[in-house]
Amino acid sequence: MAALSDSRPLWRTMNPAQLEREYSPSSVIGGDYAPYIRDYRAGSDRARAACKRVETLAYGDGPSNSIDIALPDDGKDCPLIVYIHGGYWQELSKIESFCGADRFCERGIAYAAVDYTLAPQARLSQIVQECRSALATLFDRAGALGVDPERLVVAGSSAGGHLAAMCCLAPLGGAQGTRRRITGAVLLSGVYELEPLVQTSINDAVGMTVEEARLNSPLLLDPAAFPDAVVTWGERETEEFKRQSRALGRRLQGPARSARTFESPARNHFDLIHDMYDPGTELGRSILDLIGEGR
Repeated sequence: MAALSDSRPLWRTMNPAQLEREYSPSSVIGGDYAPYIRDYRAGSDRARAACKRVETLAYGDGPSNSIDIALPDDGKDCPLIVYIHGGYWQELSKIESFCGADRFCERGIAYAAVDYTLAPQARLSQIVQECRSALATLFDRAGALGVDPERLVVAGSSAGGHLAAMCCLAPLGGAQGTRRRITGAVLLSGVYELEPLVQTSINDAVGMTVEEARLNSPLLLDPAAFPDAVVTWGERETEEFKRQSRALGRRLQGPARSARTFESPARNHFDLIHDMYDPGTELGRSILDLIGEGR
């Protein structure tokens, strides 16, 4: 387990009230994020209605162990974007996570939204394992779905960015003992060092110990297996969210992979996701480049 480059990270100098504010992404937008959640649901409903081929896959025995996947009409060996939702591991679901599925399908790109068991019904380590199992299932089913397993990109926002990063830290197991490697990662406003959250109200439901937080912190783990990545955050974010993304971007730099790291202008923690499926934005272009669909 590698140490961070900063000998004393700034968060260690903060009192509980400061940590609460810095790790509350709505603190910079007036505190009310409900309109964004309603927007997610409305956008997801529209996308789901517009997609002609939507399938649901089970990847485990739990009621939330499922994936909704939208497939292009004439898709064959198409790339796949796998999106893992945020909500601090205790809110949201695949239902709100289908925004932009139709836009990707129009470009011949499949799109999947992963559901997982929320805290406090599951510990964080279990949630991480569920997401890894979901990715392994998609690899195993790729041929039947018409998906190219060599172009599978995992994406996530906020806590979903954390989960997506955790899925990239080691090759995924599959059927008959196969080992699969994710092609790329798209990480939006994630949390990659979890220990600061232990002292906040976020942990009331999640129930992390310091040890569990450290074991599930991408910034503290060996990135050797990590694929090419896009790491971004909104201009209107707290300083701690910005720091965490910048730190991960630096951690991923090296000869083993490319890591495109940037701030998305005028975006906040909640509306940044809409840039994913807009090729006119840096994030949208970066995703197309990552899967070899750039124009």
